[in-house]
Parts: sequence; C-alpha cells; structure tokens
Amino acid sequence: MQTTGWQAHRDAVDRLVRSHDSIPAGSPVRLAKRTSNLFRHRAATDVAGLDVSGLAGVIEVDPTSRTAQVQGMCTYEDLVAATLPHGLIPLVVPQLRTITLGGAVTGLGIEATSFRNGLPHESVLEMDVLTGSGEVVTARPDNEHSDLFFAFPNSYGSLGYAVRLHIELEAVPPRVALRHLRFHDARAATDAIDAIVDAGEHEGVRVDALDGVAFAPDEIYLTLATWTHDARPTSDYTGQQIFYRSLQERSTDLLTMHDYLWRWDTDWFWCSGAFGLHRPAIRRLWPRRWRRSDVYHRLVGLDRRLDVVGRLDRRAGRPQRERVIQDIEVLSERLPEFLEWFDAQVGMRPVWLCPLRLREGADGARTWPSYPLDPGRTYVNVGFWGTVHVGDDAPEGPTNRAVEAKVHELGGHKSLYSEAFYPRDVFDELYDGANLAEVRRRYDPAGRLTDLYDKVVQTR
Repeated sequence: MQTTGWQAHRDAVDRLVRSHDSIPAGSPVRLAKRTSNLFRHRAATDVAGLDVSGLAGVIEVDPTSRTAQVQGMCTYEDLVAATLPHGLIPLVVPQLRTITLGGAVTGLGIEATSFRNGLPHESVLEMDVLTGSGEVVTARPDNEHSDLFFAFPNSYGSLGYAVRLHIELEAVPPRVALRHLRFHDARAATDAIDAIVDAGEHEGVRVDALDGVAFAPDEIYLTLATWTHDARPTSDYTGQQIFYRSLQERSTDLLTMHDYLWRWDTDWFWCSGAFGLHRPAIRRLWPRRWRRSDVYHRLVGLDRRLDVVGRLDRRAGRPQRERVIQDIEVLSERLPEFLEWFDAQVGMRPVWLCPLRLREGADGARTWPSYPLDPGRTYVNVGFWGTVHVGDDAPEGPTNRAVEAKVHELGGHKSLYSEAFYPRDVFDELYDGANLAEVRRRYDPAGRLTDLYDKVVQTR
C-alpha cells in the first residue's frame, strides 16, 4: 500500500473542517460513512455528515522509530499492508480487516497480543481529534488536552473523531508457530491462562500471543503463538480449510504473519457457518474474495432489512430470535463462574477467549477512565456472537439484559459496539459518566455530538 503523505492528509483535514462548518448551527454532527462494524441500531438521518474522504490511509511509516502516522479512517487491513513490508505490525491488530484505527481507539479493540500489549489505544503516542466545536486539537498524555487523550478510548465518537494517530509498532519475523492446548474444564484453562500471562512463556517457549476457543464445557483450547523465522511450509485457511476447526484437529501449526493476523477474518470466526460456508460444496462455490467479515456483515444487514430469517422462523413455527452479539471482560478468576452461568442460561457455543492486561510502561500502567481496568490484573474477554430463540419478548433483549446483569455482578465490563440496556446510573458507574460529561462540556459545549449513553443504550 502507498502512503498518502502529509500534504494529502492536510488537504483531507481541511475538507473535514469545512464540512463541519457547513453543518447548520444546532444540528447534530456525525460521520458520513457507509460501513460499520457496529451491531447496534443506528437511527437513519438525513443530516449531512462530515466529509472523511481522503482520511483512510497511512501517512507515513518510520521503520527507525518503529512508529506510524495513520489517518483515523484507515482500516487495519491497509495499515498492516503498509507496515508489514518493513517487518512491523501494530502492537494490537483487531481480528477483523475493516476495523479502523480510529474506531478501535474510540471504541476499543482487542486481540491475542493484548495480554502483553494491552488495548489498541495504549500504543497511541498522540492523536489529532476533531471536536464537536469543529476544532482539531492534538491530544497527548502530557499536554493541555490530556483529559481528552485519556477519556477518548471507549467514547464512541461522543467526544470527537480521531483524524490522525501516531502509534507505536512492533518488529516481527515472517512466521508464527502455533500450539493448541486442550483443557477439559474452565478452571484448568484459567489456571493455564494466568500462568502463561505471568511468565510470558509455556514449557520454556516464549508466548507472543494468546487466545482460545471454548467449544463445550469440557472442550476448551488455548492457542499459544510464537513469532518465528521457521521456513517450513505454512497452512492456508483462506481456501477450503477452516481455521477454527484446526484447533480441534491438530496440536501445532505454522502460518505466515499476514495469515495469522487475519486468521479469524476469513470465516468471521465461525459465523460464516450461518451462510453455509462450513459445508465444502458451498465453500467451493463461494468466491474467495467474498470470504471476508465485511461481506458477511453486509449480508447480516440485508437480512435485518428484509427479515429473511425471521420469516423462515415464523413459517416453521420457531420462536422469535434474539441477537446476542457481545464481548465482555471479567477478571480471570471469575471466568469459570461466568462460563458456567453462560452455559446454563444462554447455551451458545463456541465462544472466544482472549486474555488482556493493561500495558505496563516505564512508569507502570496507565488507567483509562471511560473503560476502567485494574493495573496488574488479568482479565479475559469472552466473545459470543449469534442468536437464541426466546419468543415474543425477543425485542426487549432478555438474554442480553441477563448477560449485562451477570457481568456487572462479577465486577466486569462489556464492549459497547452492540446492544446495551443499562440504566443510566449503572452505565455512569461502569464507564465514569461524570468524567465523560466534564470532558464533553469542554470540547463540545453546544452538544453537537451525541452523548455516549444516548448513542449506545437501547431505551424502551
């Protein structure tokens, strides 16, 4: 991928600011973008959006300092395409290709390196943010806009939009060696997670990335990844072979770095099965260029508009479905309790497991008020994405509400990219609503941007 360069970036920022100025005073401000990785309802509007054309690239990569200057709408697919030829990758690469860097920072992101590198916003050195008032400010942890810098992660555009991000990169070799370890219960898997996170290795071999899949209560796999120069032939999971099934079929594997980073995208983890892609005959007929998470996401959007699955369910006499698409975090010691409850009350499998810790720097770990986590403690992200048949009250989200209540009971959090139903007082407690409101008053005094609670919580 060619970098855009600074002049093209400045021109794009000028267009963005002019588009903000052209929106009538008092009208809401939003991005003019057609694609999204969000799974919550977004109300239709005829209000003109901000012009983000020209803000979807990499400005420059500096191999010497191992940093990159990246525009806010740049996808991780394009970012990796620019950094990998230099033997570099972002410290955390969210698992879906079309997640944008700005989106991962303002909306959180996670991946298998998060147990040692934290979340994507923790490798941001500084960022330019277009605020609700139309000003572009440079926020750093040590300048006059540090309040915006620290409140921005998990704010989902309620404090502004990232225009440019200066990020750290990590040097990597061309290959990744995998070990798939099976555990027969959640407690044993949790003990292994804690030991690996604390030691950074397993049986004397360094672990650079760690995630897992729970197929059943007694079938849980942890995948330990080690960066390597191993030149042996690699596996290919972009064709007929399916990555998540390989965890059950083999104990070791070898991938290129590129294919490892996008190992989950080809089949949207396992959600491509909803379209029959787990069946060899259908998979052979499905063009390879369409085996991507963004294609599946558009198909889901089409189904929501046309209600194809709902009509088939009604014709077959099946109960109405509730979409249960969530990522939650609990402290590792609470993971077995959550999974036991989840199996009994929801019953959706498989689920993704991804350990994380706040990143430790020279001065310890920074904390982020809009998504508070305890430094030095291991959390596990549990991702579950699908539908459950619940009946006529499906639109009220009973399963999602139950998940929220259990996670809150266990002292955890959940990401806000999907449906949320928290009452305002609980929401403000979990995501430091008081600090968000204070920062918002400074950078968006006229309230042009939608408040975070109003943006992400379903109210009925």
